[in-house]
Amino acid sequence: MARKQHTRNASGPQGPTQRQLRAGELIRHALVDVLRENEIHDETLMGVSLTVTEVRMSPDLRHATVFVEPLGAGVTTADTAGLEDDVAKALNEHSKFVRGLLGRRIDMKYTPELRFLHDKSFKTADYMDRLFMDPRIQADLQRTDDAQED
Repeated sequence: MARKQHTRNASGPQGPTQRQLRAGELIRHALVDVLRENEIHDETLMGVSLTVTEVRMSPDLRHATVFVEPLGAGVTTADTAGLEDDVAKALNEHSKFVRGLLGRRIDMKYTPELRFLHDKSFKTADYMDRLFMDPRIQADLQRTDDAQED
């Protein structure tokens, strides 16, 4: 007879474990140091300051998804405007090199494989901000507030 596997919570999908969160922060801090030293020689990355916003680790800690945002990416007059995906692509091309540099800075059993993605959360937050500032939405919010006061 097959045994039923024990699950922490049968109500739905789980978030990252404490171990994954700690490892992600360790990798994020080490990556900031690696990227600050400008050891990656690529034309696309020259003169680009990057923000490492988040690192998500796989449950076995062997793969890391790194979310990056070039400084000034949301500003249309910035040098990096429109190059966000090119920057992520360039980082992915040099991911093995960055992994080697990272391995010297962290104390983990395995240095995870890195996958770089452009962080679109800033663009989403800006869209939501503009949406809430829309006069039609403001009028709806005022009506809701007035109705609650009655």
